[in-house]
Amino acid sequence: MKRTATRLASQLSLLALLCVPATLGLTACNPPAENQNTTVTSTGDSDTLRLLYWQAPTILNPHLSTGFKDSEASRITLEPLASFDNDGEMVPFLAAEIPTLENGGLAEDGRSVTWKLKPDLKWSDGEPFTAEDVVFTFEFITNPDVGTTTAGTYEVIESVEALDDQTVKVNFKQPNPAWYLNFVGTEGMILPQHIYEEYNGTNARQAPANLEPVGTGAFRVVEFKPGDTVVYEANPNYRDAENVGFQRIELKGGGDATSAARAVLQTGDADFAYNLQLEAPVLQELANAGQGEVVTIPNSLVERILINQTNPNEEVNGERSSLEAPHPFLTDESVRQAFNLAIDRDSIANQLYGPTGDVTANFLVLPEEFRSSNTSYEFDLEQAAALLDEAGWVDTNNNGTRDKDGTEMTIIFQTSVNPVRQKTQEIVKQALEEIGVSVELRSIDASIFFSGDPASTDTTERFQADLQMYTTGNTNPDPGSYMKTYTCDEIPQQENNWIGDNVSRYCNPEYDALWEASSQELDPEKRRQIFLEMNDLLVDNVIVMPIVDRAEVVGVSNTIEGLELTPWDLNTWKIAEWRRQS
Repeated sequence: MKRTATRLASQLSLLALLCVPATLGLTACNPPAENQNTTVTSTGDSDTLRLLYWQAPTILNPHLSTGFKDSEASRITLEPLASFDNDGEMVPFLAAEIPTLENGGLAEDGRSVTWKLKPDLKWSDGEPFTAEDVVFTFEFITNPDVGTTTAGTYEVIESVEALDDQTVKVNFKQPNPAWYLNFVGTEGMILPQHIYEEYNGTNARQAPANLEPVGTGAFRVVEFKPGDTVVYEANPNYRDAENVGFQRIELKGGGDATSAARAVLQTGDADFAYNLQLEAPVLQELANAGQGEVVTIPNSLVERILINQTNPNEEVNGERSSLEAPHPFLTDESVRQAFNLAIDRDSIANQLYGPTGDVTANFLVLPEEFRSSNTSYEFDLEQAAALLDEAGWVDTNNNGTRDKDGTEMTIIFQTSVNPVRQKTQEIVKQALEEIGVSVELRSIDASIFFSGDPASTDTTERFQADLQMYTTGNTNPDPGSYMKTYTCDEIPQQENNWIGDNVSRYCNPEYDALWEASSQELDPEKRRQIFLEMNDLLVDNVIVMPIVDRAEVVGVSNTIEGLELTPWDLNTWKIAEWRRQS
């Protein structure tokens, strides 16, 4: 059994080019449009921290969104019990200590964990924070009427008990080797019971706190314009309020990654720019201006192409991409193998990502011990065409597109608006069309694509296309929650209001059995082997097409110190410690 969190990420190293340390010390799913300019007016106020998130947040409840952009903004005011630093060590936030066998926090049989909370904590509205808030957060997350995006992580829990105001016990359905996945890190942010208890149901998305959150963090929201701006001020009820580095934060959304990078690295109009997914030469040129630095850290993020197992063009009972309508050709493994051979990963990585991205064939890439050595990739259009021929897809009507039994091999390939992603699409489109596949490209504003809004047909969950591309990864050194992505019960569909991470709608009892085994296996090595087998099954059967293992890339002003990045939490996880150099 895993007794305490170990240094799972100890082998992480910073990239050699376009890279500075993950900690900067004293020395050093309105929507954005491509033609908008990200502008920030410098106030000259050293107490104001200016953040640029060109993928603008649209909701400040991370349990109701699939987008990192929303979680990043939420993390400034909401906190988990604990998180993981860059070395994979657990760091307490609301918890007084990390549970261990030695201090009695972990049960010998692995069926429960008891958390002791810091004393005298308060919400930003002055109300006391207690163990009851943790209990309520569990009830909110797991309420099917709420439809949270984080519910899958909490399915292993039998119950959560408030033993007293400062002690909470989590009881698992069975011995749990990954007890630290719950109430920890990105998916562990705690919500206030007194604010959300009237919205613990189908009305959850109408809760005013989704836009005006009440949290325990160092800052509280004073203004939020979804898709545009979030303004925070220092939280006077924060437990360490006298040591917070800024009195005000202005988070500006909209524009694009290039203008965001320019504002920090070249003009000095902003202090921090998020998710600089830019072509390497462009990023290098901006970094040379000298106003700021490009900060990168290797992490678990993988840019991948997802394959729809259902037919996005057939409607069944008012639902497209329905489980009752299999895809006319992407359910054929030979076709998927052909598509996989047509992905020129080396050109994408070298031309577009440079030192901020490495080609990968794996779905799971970190921690290093979970990276499979059994997988490989190849770019071979001749072999791809031969596979399609063998599968019976040939151009019978000489229109340039393969067909079979009256069905044309025509696909829609969608992703979010971003220059690197649009150029990646073009590379993929050109290769697929060379082997007789007709490709239509679609780009969707990130504020919509990653919103998780069940009313929108353009979200990743609805997946009304044949292929789609984006980045995600495990947000914890333990990959259990991440690998649950492709289980059958994670499929978003009309009956569950399109909630779930398995947007490809892949369902394989063999994969589900492996995940169930991983959730119960207490032997670390046996559990590691199960995760490797799950990764290899997804890759070898081309259920997903990984492209690039992406580093986290942000821009930071030379005037900012105290920034600490970790692969296992959001950029804003320790924002209370950011300072402006005097």
